[in-house]
Amino acid sequence: MILSIESSCDDSSIAVTRIEDAKLLFHKKISQETEHAHYGGVVPELASRLHAVALPRLLEEAKPYFDSLKAVAVTNEPGLGVTLLEGIAMAKTLATFLHLPLIPVHHLKGHIYSLFIEKPTRFPMLVLLLSGGHTMIVEVHSFEDMRILATTMDDSVGESFDKVAKMMGLGYPGGPIIEALAKKGDATRFALPVPLQNSPLIAFSLSGLKNAVRLTVEKLGGKEAMNEQDKRDLAASFQATVTKHLLQKSKKILAKHPFKDVAVVGGVAANAYIKEAFENLCTQYGKTLHTVPLAFCSDNAAMIGRYALDAYRHGIRRTPEEVTMGTTRKLQPGSAL
Repeated sequence: MILSIESSCDDSSIAVTRIEDAKLLFHKKISQETEHAHYGGVVPELASRLHAVALPRLLEEAKPYFDSLKAVAVTNEPGLGVTLLEGIAMAKTLATFLHLPLIPVHHLKGHIYSLFIEKPTRFPMLVLLLSGGHTMIVEVHSFEDMRILATTMDDSVGESFDKVAKMMGLGYPGGPIIEALAKKGDATRFALPVPLQNSPLIAFSLSGLKNAVRLTVEKLGGKEAMNEQDKRDLAASFQATVTKHLLQKSKKILAKHPFKDVAVVGGVAANAYIKEAFENLCTQYGKTLHTVPLAFCSDNAAMIGRYALDAYRHGIRRTPEEVTMGTTRKLQPGSAL
């Protein structure tokens, strides 16, 4: 079995995956949403302190599996430095104590592998990764070959949902709140600009749209003056515009790409409106859309363990001394993930 640890942001999570058949034997997560809601976003130092409390509690529950472990896996990049270090420190200590190898896992590759929790790996595939920190399209040929085709020029989709929710005084995390409000709103009431609509660039950009929402809130008299219908309509207009932007840029790749399998992963993949829009787009271009169960869309250790399973099979094993926090590198089109 492989024990995996995830602490890249504000979710503390530990999982145990069986090597033989990818069976998820143990998986628990402690969310910090309530603690960070007061601040309208994640406070790194607070998140680190909460991980220091939550991770040992979860590890205690996973103790019955210790005798059957063959490796320990941990997210080592990208993420918040102070929270990544909590997970890495635990993983290195556990690996040293149990005399086990360590498997460092790239968080975004973990999201891709969330598609295969308790399932066989299936490649090649085009993957749209929508999370709190990243928005990109990845061409995945195999375990060793993942290449970025398009990425965001500024804000990620998840970050934009959170910031727009904060502008409107809705709370944190913003994604589920905006999605719920949008179901009762008029998406045509506010004419928000579709980012890069007339640009040939195959890239994503949310900063301009986010600013347009800010100006709309000001025209309505500020978040305190907005009534419930204002909030519903602006949420619906924002969600619809984000989705239109994602579709416009994604279809330029789907239209000419030979891969028949397409996936949407990451925390924003839980958004039913966006998911349905991509289902329709894939049908239009004769593609098959693959999605992730809601329980595994957001950050979790199960996806880290599933990637680690393939890494273990490929002979990737490190000593505790060899595993450190990954260096921050700019993820841009053409670069390997």
